Amino acid sequence: MLQVGVIGASGYAGAETLRLCAGHPHMEIAVATGDSQAGTPIVGLYPNLAAAVGDRDFDAYSPELVAGLDVVFLGLPHGASQAMAGEVLDQVKHVVDLSADFRLTDPAVYEEWYATEHGATELLDQFVYGLPELFRSEIVGARAVAAPGCYPTAAALALTPLVRAGVIELEGVIVDAASGVSGAGRPPKPNTTFCAVDEDYVAYGLLDHRHTPEIEQAVGASVLFTPHLAPMNRGILATCYARPSAYTSTAALLDVLMTAYADEPFVVVSEAPPSTKATLGSNAAHLTARFDPRTGTVLVICAIDNLVKGAAGQAIQCANLMTGLDETSGLSALGVYP
Repeated sequence: MLQVGVIGASGYAGAETLRLCAGHPHMEIAVATGDSQAGTPIVGLYPNLAAAVGDRDFDAYSPELVAGLDVVFLGLPHGASQAMAGEVLDQVKHVVDLSADFRLTDPAVYEEWYATEHGATELLDQFVYGLPELFRSEIVGARAVAAPGCYPTAAALALTPLVRAGVIELEGVIVDAASGVSGAGRPPKPNTTFCAVDEDYVAYGLLDHRHTPEIEQAVGASVLFTPHLAPMNRGILATCYARPSAYTSTAALLDVLMTAYADEPFVVVSEAPPSTKATLGSNAAHLTARFDPRTGTVLVICAIDNLVKGAAGQAIQCANLMTGLDETSGLSALGVYP
């Protein structure tokens, strides 16, 4: 049984990692830290975990607490993992970081888009990008993985097979994506309260959202990315547009996706339009594609659960690959419906 720790377990992504680890046949939760909630009961924030954590409290992080663990998941805000990743790597066998701190390979790009210098550039080459369907060979056996976030995951799963097959142009790609409010994190903000979000739909991060370079790096194309906040708890729906590089058709595009993901347990390619509800609670990604001959536009759509395939589920999928377990262990491709 792998002994695992979740650092930052009081956040939504960290708590979702706890939930999935608790149901994993080969993982046991040894450590669950949440410094802002240290000493308070886990079920006080997440009563859904009661059957797994009982009367357990959130721990306060210390390097000694995680010493000797098999896997540690860093569920910290962007920027926070840099300060502790090195010491955690010195103490444990494998690290999976759910933040953006080690996803970008070029520290200058990080500084440009996150408006701050990277604090651990010496560790960048130790982390591999953790999107198994596209970069599996790099993840297998790795010591450190940077698991991509929800927007980049949905966009990359939709577009990368088409880029690799050479069927779309590498310029002028548009990603128009909507996220559930949990993507903004657990701490309340004026624009994420119920009254602000309910019955509203708003774009944000216009032209400068910090996930843009990560999407470009994963896809291998120049991308205009516009995120939106949707009045739902969970889910990402990414609608992507591109120009074909040669004659194509809806059938040809679907064939590219079906061929690329034929052996992938968590990817469903269908003619049906994807739905965020269909992926709820699962590690699945649902995709479809169309070609519009009238406008000469390629359309690809991907739906995922932002907290599972877009965060915790993806992290556990990577951990399975890193430790030699079956990739699907502890994860489901079946959503909760209705």
